[in-house]
Amino acid sequence: MIEARHLRVLRAVATTGSFSAAARELGFTQPAISQQMRALETSAGTPLLIRTGREMRLTQAGEALVRHASGILAGLTAAEEEVAAIAGLRAGRVRLVSFPSGSSTLVPSALAALRAEHPGTQVSLVEAEPPRSVEMLRDGDCDIALAFRYGDPGVEWDDLVVRPLLADRLIGLLPEDHRLAGTDAIDIGELAGEPWIAGCPRCRRQLVEVCEESGFTPRIDFATDDYPAVIGLVGAGLGVAVLPALAIESVRPKGAVTVTVEPAIEREIVALTLPDLARVPAVAATLDQLSLAAAR
Repeated sequence: MIEARHLRVLRAVATTGSFSAAARELGFTQPAISQQMRALETSAGTPLLIRTGREMRLTQAGEALVRHASGILAGLTAAEEEVAAIAGLRAGRVRLVSFPSGSSTLVPSALAALRAEHPGTQVSLVEAEPPRSVEMLRDGDCDIALAFRYGDPGVEWDDLVVRPLLADRLIGLLPEDHRLAGTDAIDIGELAGEPWIAGCPRCRRQLVEVCEESGFTPRIDFATDDYPAVIGLVGAGLGVAVLPALAIESVRPKGAVTVTVEPAIEREIVALTLPDLARVPAVAATLDQLSLAAAR
C-alpha cells in the first residue's frame, strides 16, 4: 500500500533533485529519506529513481507516481481540512426527521439555538411519525429521529442511543358547548358514549387501550394524522378527542376547549440516533439543543 508520507518524500526528492535537499526541506535526516524511498519502491514493486553518481532522475514509474502525487496529496489535505472543520463544528450536516407536533414546538427553538452557536452546521428536516421515522434512522436516511412511545419501552429501541426529552401528557379536547366543557378534570369513562376523533395509528391504538381499561370501546367516527383537522372536527361539534400537549401548544383550538383527563396518559418524547452517529460533533450538538428546548 502506498502511503501519503512516502508520496510527500518522493515529490520532495523529485523537486529538489537529491535526498539531502529533500531531507532539509522536510526536516528529516538523509537516512530517513532513503529508508522511506526504499519502502515506497517496495510498495510500488518497481524502481522509482535512478541514481548515477551525484545525479538522480525518475524512472517512468516514478514520473507517473509524481504526476499523481500532487492531486492525491491536495485531495488528502482538503479532506483533512474538511474533517477538521466538521470536528470543530465549523461545518457539518445533520438530517433530522420529526413527527409534526415536535416539528412545530421543539425543533424550531433547538435549530435556532444551534445555528446561533454553530452557524456552519446545516440541518435538514423532514416529517414522519414513528415507527417510520425509526426505520429511516436504521436505513441511514437520517441522523436523528424525534419520536415518541407509550407505556413500557420494551426492546424496540435497544440498538439505538435514546435521549429522553420530556413526558407529553394527553389533553382532552371537547366542543365548547359540550356538557363537560366547564369541568377542570374528567374521567375518560365519562366520555364513553361520545363519538371520537382519533389521531395517528400509534395514538389511535393507545386511545383504544386506555378506553377499554376504563370499561368501554370508543366509537371512532373520524381518524386523521392532522392535528389541526382533529381540532377543527372537535370544534365543529363532531366528536371529542385526546391530543398531546405539544400538539395543542402548536395550534389554537378554535371552537374547542381543553380539559384534564384521568387517568393520566403520557407519551415519552425522545431523540434517537445510532451509536456511531452519537459521537459526531454536529449530531451531539443537535441532541443537546433538543434537550434544552424540551426543558424550556
